[in-house]
Amino acid sequence: MSALVWTAVGSLAAWLWLLLGQGFFWRTDLRLPPRGEPETWPFVCVVVPARDEAAVLPESLPSLLAQEYPGRAEVFLVDDGSSDGTGELARELGRRHGGLPLTVGSPGEPPAGWTGKLWAVRHGIGLARARAPEYLLLTDADIAHAPDSLRELVASAESGGFDLVSQMARLRVESVWERLVVPAFVYFFAQLYPFRWIAVQGSRTAAAAGGCVLLRATAAERARIPNAVRQSVIDDVAMARAVKDSGGHIWLGLAERVDSVRPYPRLHDLWRMVSRSAYAQLRHSPLVLAGTVAGLALVYLVPPVALVAGLVAGAPVASVAGGLAWLIMTGTYLPMLRHYRQPLPLAPLLPVTALLYLFMTVDSAVQHYRGRGAAWKGRTYARPDTASEQR
Repeated sequence: MSALVWTAVGSLAAWLWLLLGQGFFWRTDLRLPPRGEPETWPFVCVVVPARDEAAVLPESLPSLLAQEYPGRAEVFLVDDGSSDGTGELARELGRRHGGLPLTVGSPGEPPAGWTGKLWAVRHGIGLARARAPEYLLLTDADIAHAPDSLRELVASAESGGFDLVSQMARLRVESVWERLVVPAFVYFFAQLYPFRWIAVQGSRTAAAAGGCVLLRATAAERARIPNAVRQSVIDDVAMARAVKDSGGHIWLGLAERVDSVRPYPRLHDLWRMVSRSAYAQLRHSPLVLAGTVAGLALVYLVPPVALVAGLVAGAPVASVAGGLAWLIMTGTYLPMLRHYRQPLPLAPLLPVTALLYLFMTVDSAVQHYRGRGAAWKGRTYARPDTASEQR
């Protein structure tokens, strides 16, 4: 058998395994687990790290202040050195909309060793702990919540005994590039961290979606959140790992009425979102990078190439294997497109999107070795401690 045939068959075998052996990652029916109302609703503090978020706050912050929560709840927005008036806008929105009590604080510049938004999260948790809450809701400044979002999250945590309940917010898909790239982003994330495995106690799979994380206060203290993950660029995954490693029970699923209002109109915007943390995900390892590039090529690029090359070269086995692999790939992507209410004919274009992600990942490594490292809101972290990424 030729190299083309062997490669095509290998790609088909990989897709058969992904279809059946990777936690049914492609299914999108995992929503908040069954829940009932607790006898007493626990006290919750909502922590919102915000750096230069004036453009999105008018859509997101009022949704938090308007939460229809039967218990006591407060909102703490941390203005992390913004230059666009984020803090004052938040105060004005609080005065205008009312609702839950709002405190706006500022932590000052982060010391060395703190990445991303974690210094702001630490400050917000510190303010919240003075109130002695039973739960912390960590949510990004671009996330808009349905009125019953907090109620449903708390009910799920209380009913299921979860220490961490996280929902993958529905990202915006309006521009051409958002339609092509965003559903695939969630699809790839679920492939790396199958949601059904995350909730299994004792499994090694752990992840959360940083835009919406309900965290039991005692679990946060036990896992030393956020100090234990202060150098993690991918802070949500590291946080979930720390909670699970400390004996916590965690859950992650897709959200229906928790939405990101942040636009990514250009490919450049999406490119920065992915490349910011892609190489950190690979633990800054050249060997893992090489394996990832080879794996992406085998799984996503080989099927259409094998189909066409087999037809041209008169290799029917390669064509059939490539075509079947591409068919399985397309079929597993359809549920995510339905979840995002996107045209189903986009599904066969997944190899094109995967090629973009391959280039983004390589670019992330290039930026790392040029000394630019991961960047977040104008802050660059040249070489974060890779050990913290592995927790």
